[in-house]
Amino acid sequence: MESDAEAGRALLPEVARRVAAWCVVVLLLAAVGAVGVWLCVRLKAAVTPVLLALLGAGLLGPLYRRLVAMRVQRSLAAGLTCAALVAVVGGAGYIVVSALIDTGDEIVASLKDAARSLSDHFGAAGTSLDDMASNARNWLGKFGGTAASGLLEGISVVGQAAAAAVLALLLTFFFLRDSDRAAAALRSLAPGAGGPHLEAVARRAFRAIEGFMRGTTVIALIDAVCITVGLLVLRVPGAVGLGALVFVGAYIPYLGAFISGAVAVLVALADRGFVIALWALGVVLVVQVLEGHVLQPVIQSRTVQMHPAVVMVAITAGASVAGIVGMLLAVPLTAAAFGVVAEVRERYAAGSTGGAGGSSDGPGAGAPS
Repeated sequence: MESDAEAGRALLPEVARRVAAWCVVVLLLAAVGAVGVWLCVRLKAAVTPVLLALLGAGLLGPLYRRLVAMRVQRSLAAGLTCAALVAVVGGAGYIVVSALIDTGDEIVASLKDAARSLSDHFGAAGTSLDDMASNARNWLGKFGGTAASGLLEGISVVGQAAAAAVLALLLTFFFLRDSDRAAAALRSLAPGAGGPHLEAVARRAFRAIEGFMRGTTVIALIDAVCITVGLLVLRVPGAVGLGALVFVGAYIPYLGAFISGAVAVLVALADRGFVIALWALGVVLVVQVLEGHVLQPVIQSRTVQMHPAVVMVAITAGASVAGIVGMLLAVPLTAAAFGVVAEVRERYAAGSTGGAGGSSDGPGAGAPS
């Protein structure tokens, strides 16, 4: 038998055997990942609130820990933190919806005026745009009729979304309050001496999510303030609502900034004309350049850095799996995966002498305790 094994090894060079071994590992990981994604899609009613709660815990962790450090009781601190989240999200949503409703007719009217101007300069092409703008209300009416016919289905979707939001909020409360218990339970899951290793990997993943959410929130706030000030200077109506839209859209990298910026320019076009719309476009572009070249490198320098191509692929994959929710979750979960890979690589490089404390910063590190 030994001679047969030696003969088999002699048939393939060392490089080929290593490549074959890595191919097997990659295939196994891909199979496990595919099964995991399939299970998440099948159980999305339960998985989505859990993932949203993790993002919420990562975002609210610093505030919760500050309240606990001020000797506020843990349950009360978690409740106050979740209440602050509800107030901020609800207020931003109300401002955005109100601003868009107030300026919706103006946007349609300005688009029709723009189409007429183009028809005067470009003939048939502009006439086609004018017809498109004129038929916009008919399209909206047909869409409204279709939506009315599926009213019951729409109510069901809204009910499911509301239930998922409530469940995510409750889970955020428990994740904040019981993070130490969760860490202890995680240690008990691993056999033998693997508990501290599993805990360290989980903490590294959560630190990546927390860092991403914290950095994104700071950047979103700066972007929203800058764009709001610019729109106020240009006297664009609904500037505060548009700033809130920019803040919310920043949690979906690239695509969110594009959509919120486009809405701001359209609102400026609707009320102030082409010149102000161009100035609004300039404000949006300047803020985005500032974000990409200054804010992102400085603020998120201590979090997991991902190439823009990786971010766009992650957003596309998330959208194909779970729509808008998938787009929201894709980037922070990818950051967590990068954190796990970095932790495993560091521990593998350090060897077994590194022990369990290679990157764990203590009982409360990285977790919203």
